[in-house]
Amino acid sequence: MSRVGKQSINLPEKVEVTVGKGNLVTVKGPKGDLSQDLCPEMKIKVEDNTVTVDRPSDSLRHRALHGTTRALLNNMVEGVTKGYEKMLDIKGVGYRAQVKGKKLVVNAGYSQPVELDIPEGIDMECPTNTEIKVSGIDKQAVGEFAAIIRKVREPEPYLGKGIRYRDEHIRRKEGKTAK
Repeated sequence: MSRVGKQSINLPEKVEVTVGKGNLVTVKGPKGDLSQDLCPEMKIKVEDNTVTVDRPSDSLRHRALHGTTRALLNNMVEGVTKGYEKMLDIKGVGYRAQVKGKKLVVNAGYSQPVELDIPEGIDMECPTNTEIKVSGIDKQAVGEFAAIIRKVREPEPYLGKGIRYRDEHIRRKEGKTAK
């Protein structure tokens, strides 16, 4: 049995989980609501304040989907209660970012500033001009947009310039003069 899949999800107060036709799961909470189509072969049960996921057989496909389905449900419940957040730091002379309306404008050493449209459901904030805070209730959307921002100027290993996650460690290389 899957170690992740067999764990039940405890629902906090003010969180509602409904399972619709074809395993369309809707989670409503204080921060908003999320819905996602999950694999219709998995059996999702909502009893009292817990959600459990059962698989129909021990086939390789069902074992793989068991833990994945439970993890997706848990991420949805955690998203509508606490939310998710990614912090990015910008290193480099003249590199900066700012939010202008529904766009994030990043100056990262190119001839023109890079403008990124902020997707729906994502909140952007720049506490300083070298910090970017991406937050929202959907873990996948927050992580994906943070990765798009990082790709504007990935950190390079010689001088360490670029956009990086706050907790990311960049492996530095020695230059030509090192012996």
